[in-house]
Amino acid sequence: MKFLKIINTVFFLLLLCGAAGANERMAVKYDVVNVRSAADASASVLWKVEKYHPIIVVEKTKEWARFKDFEGDQGWVHKSVLDKTETIIVKANRCNVRSGPGTEHDIIFSVTKGIPFKVLEKKGRWVHVVHADGDKGWIFNTLIW
Repeated sequence: MKFLKIINTVFFLLLLCGAAGANERMAVKYDVVNVRSAADASASVLWKVEKYHPIIVVEKTKEWARFKDFEGDQGWVHKSVLDKTETIIVKANRCNVRSGPGTEHDIIFSVTKGIPFKVLEKKGRWVHVVHADGDKGWIFNTLIW
């Protein structure tokens, strides 16, 4: 009976270790990164993502991470291209980026769906962001993922 408890405990711990890092939100840290069809540098490139692109890691190997993005698409990237920088991505077809946290502030520029940003700060339901090219502004949180 004691042996069975030990086996069950070991099995439970292995399950926990295997799940570690799963569903972890991370971000791309390089200008352009290849998303691959498998955990292998020679696997076909499915698409490319840019700096600050947020992802949810759903599986890890020693060197690779399988992820899903804001649209539910999945692929593999090398773990070395990821970090824990807080980022967002525009999920609305069109999004105004403002000079301050509110609709009374001027629109500085507009962006389309799929543009990623690094988060600088939050005020209420507004998020202050910066793009990899240096453009900064405020976005309302219902427009982002």
